[in-house]
Amino acid sequence: MTIEEEKFSDEQLEAGRLLFAKAWTFHTSVVDMENLPTLGHTEIAFAGRSNVGKSSLINALTGRKGLARTSGTPGRTQMLNFFNAPETPLSIVDMPGYGYAQAPKDLVEAWTELVFAYLRGRPKLRRVFLLIDSRHGIKKVDEETMALLDRAAVIYQVVLTKSDKIKPPQLTRLIDDTLKALAKRPASFPEIIATSSDKNTGIAELRAEINQLLLS
Repeated sequence: MTIEEEKFSDEQLEAGRLLFAKAWTFHTSVVDMENLPTLGHTEIAFAGRSNVGKSSLINALTGRKGLARTSGTPGRTQMLNFFNAPETPLSIVDMPGYGYAQAPKDLVEAWTELVFAYLRGRPKLRRVFLLIDSRHGIKKVDEETMALLDRAAVIYQVVLTKSDKIKPPQLTRLIDDTLKALAKRPASFPEIIATSSDKNTGIAELRAEINQLLLS
């Protein structure tokens, strides 16, 4: 059992596993508010810099390797992608990656407009999981996204990706430093989940955390 898993009981971990053992599938992609799916399920969203490992994490979470497309080209996904599972009161939203190199100004503005409109206009959005690369920590572009989430008054929780790429003492310091930075943010959730899609680290906790949102 990992340190992360100790937060949850065996029953909570099992409930999270069962939630994501369903047959998760792609539902739809949208590029504007007019085409958003009808409100129904509770929604959670994943946000992060391009190449942070967002698609890999969603695939690990759902146990479906090809569910969210991964790409070696940062910034390729510029849509809101929705995923559902049968008889599951939850929708996963893969938000477009941000901070990719040489992005045209108009594309950055369109991203900001779409994301902010979505954040403000989805009352069933329970939490945004903000992915931060463990090797790099919080970058300026991440801080800008946090400011956007703070303005939208949407609760967000930091998930560290690729935690297996740094040594345990470095990870401990990173978690401490990140918690200190988040303490100044009004909409941040005061807990961090460290994950590795390759090693499956933290996936059980993330599943349990999401399942708890459906119960509260």
